[in-house]
Amino acid sequence: MKILAIEKEKEGLTALEFKPYLEDEAKKVWELQHNDIIREIYFNNENHAVLILECADINEAKNILNELPLVKNELISFKLMSLSPYPGFSRLFKE
Repeated sequence: MKILAIEKEKEGLTALEFKPYLEDEAKKVWELQHNDIIREIYFNNENHAVLILECADINEAKNILNELPLVKNELISFKLMSLSPYPGFSRLFKE
């Protein structure tokens, strides 16, 4: 199942509070991408991470993201939603 994860930073934090965890965060993200769990990763115009994960379900995605150093240290969280294929093309091929 594809899962969309959109990062949300905790309010009132400074860049200095993130700095000690950024290298470990990058290593963990690389590991997850290398293992085909994170399929795509971007930053949006607000500089928040947007991830596409391949997981069994939302709970698995949540458990995986909870292992990220920035999540573990309560600097960020993620809004998660499952994605399903667009069914609209079937309307083009009515019998």
